[in-house]
Amino acid sequence: MFKQWFKKDISPLQEAGQASLIDTIKNQNDRKFGTFGGVFTPSILTILGAIMYLRQGWVVGNAGLGGAIAIILIANVITISTGLSISSVATNIRVRAGGAFSIISQSLGLEVGGSVSVPFYIAQAISVAFYIFAFSEGWLSIFPDHPPIIVILTSFFVAFVIAYISANLAIRAQYFILAIIAASLVSVFLGSFSTFGGTGFTQEPQLIGSFRDGNFLIIFAIYFPAVTGILAGVNMSGDLKDPRTSIPAGTMSAILVSAVVYIALAYWFSRIATPEELMSGKLVIVERSAFGPIVQAGILAATFSSALTSLLGAPRLLQAIALHNVLPRSERFARLSASGEPRQAMLITGAIALIAIIFGLASGGGSSGLDVIAPLMTMFFLVTYSVLNAVVLIEQTLGLISFRPLFRVPILVPLIGLIGCIFAMFLINPSFSLVAIVVIIGLYSYLVKRRLNSPWSDVRSGLFISLAEWTAKRTSGLPTNQERAWKPDLLFPVRSTDEFLGQYRFLQSLAFPHGSIRILAIYPTGQLSNIAGMSNAVRTLTNSGVFSRVAPVETDDFQNGLKIGLDILRSVFFRPNGLFMVIDSHSDEKEIAQIIQDARKSGVGTLLLAQHPVVLFGREKTINVWIRNPNPEWEKTVSLSNIDLAVLLAYQIRRNWQGTINLISIVAEQDQKAEAEQGLLEIVSLTRLPSGTRITVGVDNMADYLKKAPQADLNIMGVPEPFSLDWIRQVVDSTHTSCLFVRDSGLESALA
Repeated sequence: MFKQWFKKDISPLQEAGQASLIDTIKNQNDRKFGTFGGVFTPSILTILGAIMYLRQGWVVGNAGLGGAIAIILIANVITISTGLSISSVATNIRVRAGGAFSIISQSLGLEVGGSVSVPFYIAQAISVAFYIFAFSEGWLSIFPDHPPIIVILTSFFVAFVIAYISANLAIRAQYFILAIIAASLVSVFLGSFSTFGGTGFTQEPQLIGSFRDGNFLIIFAIYFPAVTGILAGVNMSGDLKDPRTSIPAGTMSAILVSAVVYIALAYWFSRIATPEELMSGKLVIVERSAFGPIVQAGILAATFSSALTSLLGAPRLLQAIALHNVLPRSERFARLSASGEPRQAMLITGAIALIAIIFGLASGGGSSGLDVIAPLMTMFFLVTYSVLNAVVLIEQTLGLISFRPLFRVPILVPLIGLIGCIFAMFLINPSFSLVAIVVIIGLYSYLVKRRLNSPWSDVRSGLFISLAEWTAKRTSGLPTNQERAWKPDLLFPVRSTDEFLGQYRFLQSLAFPHGSIRILAIYPTGQLSNIAGMSNAVRTLTNSGVFSRVAPVETDDFQNGLKIGLDILRSVFFRPNGLFMVIDSHSDEKEIAQIIQDARKSGVGTLLLAQHPVVLFGREKTINVWIRNPNPEWEKTVSLSNIDLAVLLAYQIRRNWQGTINLISIVAEQDQKAEAEQGLLEIVSLTRLPSGTRITVGVDNMADYLKKAPQADLNIMGVPEPFSLDWIRQVVDSTHTSCLFVRDSGLESALA
């Protein structure tokens, strides 16, 4: 049982040569983390970062206590909603490695998961450089004589080595860092009392500030990145003992604890210093605390821990992405060491971070050299949060039975989270928001072309089915004749796979790109081999852009099998509007005549293809459409009698052949020719046929004129009445081309 459970999950890696992965994963169970170490600690350390120490006083100075609390609450409404959405979906699915990537991919597919998570991974990798620069600035404020480049590179390599050795070592280091940050906060709040060496509260809180350095939205935009670390723990999902329990508990605990800390600090700042002091001094928190050096140590610990958390989470995200062949050379990055560490992914993450550090140093301004792309990185974080909210919103809206989370939230929660994330994106930087969206759409288009093989089902099929059902219900109340929505949806009854393959190319010309082909594979009792390979052939047609399906029918009576098929399809919503059949030497005249009548009763048009055995479809360029008795006084309604289907099909085939159309008619007397020509011109105008459409009127009888008609690669004309196979064969011989004989269903309109 255990082996089967893992085999389903890791088949892509097994294909990459990871034959021993099951045993490796078994051995990792003892080294997995719980809620506190695996989720709460990395999340709280990422949220309680440099902005808390160095920028929150500035926020309070500008916005006042009331404005700062409003900013904190609005920001936390977004993160709390997102955290609740993550918690809900995490209790509905088995969250695999990759955290957000796993959640999004299992819900919306690998293409969406990959397109969102790849830039999110790069943003995480580059963010290591920002945290290292922030750490170095704090270090140099204490030891100004130390060479900056040595401090930067040393701190990076120390963080990298800790993360590279093992997640266990990094988590243990984070416990120590958490203790330092907690001690620094104690020192800060002890500064409220002169008894402990602090200055004590010397100011009355100012409810609303002057907003000297920017309006409310600008201050909010600068503060908001402080609360965007909520996925730090989620990214560790592959290393958790129980992700379903740990992710909700750890994430929400970190969000709520950090919110309380930020609100308490806002009050502390408003009472400890004047607004002018808060706006002009970054180190007020150090100067007014009880033990300043501990706070400075807290600043260093917060920035270093953020770098360490990114070095832990980003490689695990990359490894999970590579696990499903989303990236080129995925098999390399998907490897795990014997101890379960993503060492290859760690190396590439370290390389990206180091390149970002070198870029920052080369710019001459340290982290300021990276500030240009910092907003874009924030956008990728917010896009990821938006999609996570959208996942829950979609799942709840669909109401599928498969969505039954153990932790359910009101539908308003993901809606608020989604709107809030989008609001924050365009508030912080509209230009970079659009760039981020374009990048993700581009990646999605690329991954769709890759045709990724997902090991799980996702909610997309349910989404489209629900949409189709909603559409069907809405459409059922509309008028039955929807001429403007017409497109070729054809039913093709066949006796063998070869019969289908022989018309493969012409079927594409008839239906591409928006039409569909339904194959009714009718085979005699016990002769299923007649249609062997049909499913693969139909799948190939679908992959070429023509939606196709096959339905096998076992019966010894071909005509009766087709009639049953027509009767059944008559009641379905997406039903065919045309019956396509091939006339050959074995065709039975009475059978086809009856089939035409059955199709007419079912409201389906008829397309009979009589193919020239040698010429086939020639150069696939010119199409002759034969019109009987054109009249310049056509009634301008939604119908042109019995030529609508012929005109619509000619236009459709001409688009795929990139060819031309000839409208042809025959009159008995010369004095009728001018009127007929005027009638054809009127048809060209009314039906909006493309420029280059030619008209020809012959003065002759039909049988003789067929031999001297303009040469074409396909002739389209009406089904002869009474029906005659001899006449059809005579037309093919006389025109020396393949011919398509059509009869309207009465539901088409070339004028619509």
